[in-house]
Amino acid sequence: MVVDWIKRWLPQKTNSTELSTIPRDEHRVSRKDINHTALKVLYRLQNAGYEGYLVGGCVRDLQLGLKPKDFDVATDATPEQVRKLFSNSRLIGRRFRIVHVTFGREIIEVTTFRGRTDDNNDNHLQKQSDEGLLLRDNVYGSLEEDAERRDFTVNALYYTPKDFTLKAYGSGMNDLENKVLRIIGDPETRYREDPVRMMRAVRFAAKLGFSIEPRTGDLIPELAPLLSNVAAARLFDEVIKMLMSGHGLATWRLMREYNLVEPLLPATHAALKASTDGYYDAFIEQALVNTDDRINRGKPVTPAFLYAALLWPPVREEAEHSINMGTPEQPAWLQAMGKIVAHQISSIAIPKRFSIPMKEIWELQLRLPKRTPKRAEQVASHPRFRAAYDFLLLRESAGEKTGNLGQWWTDYQTENPDIRRDMASEAASDRPRRRRRRRPPQNRGESAS
Repeated sequence: MVVDWIKRWLPQKTNSTELSTIPRDEHRVSRKDINHTALKVLYRLQNAGYEGYLVGGCVRDLQLGLKPKDFDVATDATPEQVRKLFSNSRLIGRRFRIVHVTFGREIIEVTTFRGRTDDNNDNHLQKQSDEGLLLRDNVYGSLEEDAERRDFTVNALYYTPKDFTLKAYGSGMNDLENKVLRIIGDPETRYREDPVRMMRAVRFAAKLGFSIEPRTGDLIPELAPLLSNVAAARLFDEVIKMLMSGHGLATWRLMREYNLVEPLLPATHAALKASTDGYYDAFIEQALVNTDDRINRGKPVTPAFLYAALLWPPVREEAEHSINMGTPEQPAWLQAMGKIVAHQISSIAIPKRFSIPMKEIWELQLRLPKRTPKRAEQVASHPRFRAAYDFLLLRESAGEKTGNLGQWWTDYQTENPDIRRDMASEAASDRPRRRRRRRPPQNRGESAS
């Protein structure tokens, strides 16, 4: 009797690796909030005899009362079987084979249930590097196995319109309620399989306002260098997701806390570490505040401006070092830009469609102070002028002294051509004139000989 009483009142252990089923009246996910094209995909899969579930972040966000940006589907159908069902689809990926089903500009991503990793699997299906990185993962399995392969418990959620139930792995629903981000499985193994999971941990924590469970977060600073094993092109996409989602400032602060800046932006990390006046910290944080504000107001943002801000500290440090060593100003800045970008693309591959305008924004910082009537008009008509002007204001808001240059350009844009000309003439006359070096007179006797 005493044993029964103790069992009744002590908290009972639960199997944290089970896939539990939550009935319709115990969750918040509703078909009316689901993209109709995602529902089309689910119904077609189910009508063809396959399983089909909404999975991951879309289910998580619906349960939290948020509006998902994307809707992903998981199924027991192989990629080839999915491809046969949808003529408007295409197979993509070699590392992970998935199917994109397109409806106009909308894309529904369909993945086949992943199976457990196994040393005995054929290399053609699954392959790992010596560091544990999954190079190929096309071993398929059951719904339960797929849940085990998800990154975090709050993402291992599955919804089906067949009976309106939601399936959750382990402590997923409790973690959602308690706002905790918890990795599934052994953290070191999972981070070694895919180091980008460390970036995702920080991104989700910042986006959702969740805390990172200690076991999930403690190893991130130590294992952060593993990001050097990830393709530079993939890291570009992941950084954009992190810093251009409307929660960039919170994400950046977590990136610094968990030592993710150094492997991703090594030159920026070095400049921030060496800085003693706090200007670079203020500059990058203000850039992210402005970016978050634009995104949350539905205004466009470009990775070119974001990377121009992130790399400005090392570019400025390198340029000033060269100038102090005797290099003229213009060549010093141009060399610094080229050197920092070349160094950065070995970590994150910034496409030329962004790196070229990024450099133009920097180059215009050198031209903005030179305000003769002709030069001012040329600068104002430059395709990157607006971005360069915003960049100048950003520098000033972080505490840089520019001699009220931002206000001058603000006024210049609002005036008519005649007043603009007068403003530029006045600004040019206020600049100290550089003395022209006179050539020494030639010796007439020598020239005649």
